[in-house]
Amino acid sequence: MPEHDSTHLLSPTSKALEALLFAAPGLSSVEQLSQALNVSKSEIEKSLEALSIHLAAEHGLRLQKIKNQYQMVTAPEHAELIEKFLGLEVTSRLTQAALEVLAIVAYKQPTTRPEIDSIRGVNSDGVVKSLLAKGLIEELGRSEAIGRPILYGVTNEFFQHFGLESLDQLPEVDLEGLLAASQSAENEEMRLLKD
Repeated sequence: MPEHDSTHLLSPTSKALEALLFAAPGLSSVEQLSQALNVSKSEIEKSLEALSIHLAAEHGLRLQKIKNQYQMVTAPEHAELIEKFLGLEVTSRLTQAALEVLAIVAYKQPTTRPEIDSIRGVNSDGVVKSLLAKGLIEELGRSEAIGRPILYGVTNEFFQHFGLESLDQLPEVDLEGLLAASQSAENEEMRLLKD
């Protein structure tokens, strides 16, 4: 019995979308894809859904959606193999400090470095600079607070790196509760040191 071939299940529009998204250098909007193929946005959305299902079932690629834009990416289960093949395993890892700062920025954005420092309890200047250089966070403007500190938020690269479509997909976390618990532990430590 011949092996099942699901390529015939894709519509011509889905196949054309696959080619466009494979060739695209970055994210593509439904509007851009609709104009390129001269079909309705609703047909593009339906075809993107079919392509996403097909890729997940049959290929080592995935269709990633970020803020209503799409991009073809490799399947997350192959990340380690790809990193090793491309020699990226050493450079692509984020430090614990970087992950902490990213979490704070993602949950509190827009936020300032003094707010980040307050939550972490240490100076985060170097980590913030590193995340800016990696393109995972960006400057959004300036706060009205004293000194007008820079406001930071996450970038599309952040969403791509973590495979998220939006911040709504982050698990719920009580940052204020974590800060209070951290300050309480700090106060207890200071009390113990004084005793």
